[in-house]
Amino acid sequence: MENVVNINFLGGAGVVTGSKFLLETSEKNILIDCGMFQGLKELRELNWIDLPINVKNIDVVLLTHGHLDHVGYLPRLLKQGFNGKIIGTAPTLAIAEIILKDSAKIQEEDAQRANKENYTKHRPALPFYTMLEAEKTIVLFQVEMIDTWFTLSKNISYRFQYNGHIIGATYIELDINGKRFVFSGDIGRQNDYLLDDPKKPEWADFLFIESTYGNKLHKEEDVEEILSQLIKETILKRGNLIIPSFAVERLQTLIYILWKLYKSNKIPNIPIFIDSPMGNKVLEVFQRFPKWHKLSVSDYKAMCNHVTILESYKETWETIDNKKSKIIIAGSGMVTGGRVLTYLQQLIDEASSTVLLVGYQAEGTRGRQLQDGAHEIKFFGKYYPVKATIKSIESLSAHADQIDLLNWMSNIKNIPKNVFLIHGEPPALDAFRTKIKDTYHWNVTIPKLSDIQKLMV
Repeated sequence: MENVVNINFLGGAGVVTGSKFLLETSEKNILIDCGMFQGLKELRELNWIDLPINVKNIDVVLLTHGHLDHVGYLPRLLKQGFNGKIIGTAPTLAIAEIILKDSAKIQEEDAQRANKENYTKHRPALPFYTMLEAEKTIVLFQVEMIDTWFTLSKNISYRFQYNGHIIGATYIELDINGKRFVFSGDIGRQNDYLLDDPKKPEWADFLFIESTYGNKLHKEEDVEEILSQLIKETILKRGNLIIPSFAVERLQTLIYILWKLYKSNKIPNIPIFIDSPMGNKVLEVFQRFPKWHKLSVSDYKAMCNHVTILESYKETWETIDNKKSKIIIAGSGMVTGGRVLTYLQQLIDEASSTVLLVGYQAEGTRGRQLQDGAHEIKFFGKYYPVKATIKSIESLSAHADQIDLLNWMSNIKNIPKNVFLIHGEPPALDAFRTKIKDTYHWNVTIPKLSDIQKLMV
């Protein structure tokens, strides 16, 4: 085992979601991220299968950031015997806490509803994990700073580096026996509304890089112009503009842009309702960690005061019953669950409604179905006809596109021994592999789910 590192690709390999990479070394076993699979049913079903490793042997989990597909599996890890530290930056762990509790609550409510309305083949339907299990997980959280090396054992140290994408997000550098392993996590974009540009790694013997948009460039869209136009059309149609939104970053960006448009007289004072309990809590994280984003205190307060934040399910129904034109921003971003389903249940069959998708829609999600022109959509055990206008703004994605990804690697001074492409669907992975070879002439590998790579260090 001496001087060998085994990398177990337990998730995020050949697919975008379910990020889990286990490094087995002679000194420590380190899990990078611990996310849930999302999207296609066969992927979601993998969440229910125990990991094909001895979980008790994992010493530590290092988190790149707080999204569900990077942290959502943690309570199941505890269930399988993990009892080490879960380490990340302060905003990452704040986001992870919000996401795990929200996820547990949704899991419990969904199981309860499925049992009550009898649309489950499981008897009874069980939550993936409970609120109690989420709370036990959070107890293991340990905050670390960015830009600082921490020692794990005699020959292993790690460091978190700022990466844009969402508040708290980092890439992780591991030094193992003098060799540098770099795990990109999710890489943010240049010139983001709320976040600084990602920092770039300068050395990587083994690079593990996300490829979500490995085959795409974000459209050159004027987001503010598109939003202004859609809002004016919504008012003319006397309808509703429904924006399914990710609670972390996208929601805050939308609130900021809408406030900015109103302030510069580009849109009228249309009511804006924010129906995302999780998103509200993430707004508080922005308030707690001002050094992690670009917003001034006064801008933050002004943009929050410009919207109506809904606190209860009763207010959700009052908003639906309110016949005035309005903007509704509700979770979840890929229409996989959350409050947005209640609005769509009532409003997606109305021609005066517009649904605006604002980010990556994974294969197998309702968001992808809507994006692809589905004439009906199924949730809560029933089909609903789609008569609403469906629009997309891809350029609001928090993920780097192909040019951003290549640029992120541009400061690496050495030639990596191997570059592993992770977090991508097959077409993106293959296109990005070719592009890296053509640009940098580096050795590139596309690992499959459950692969184990033996690396000499």
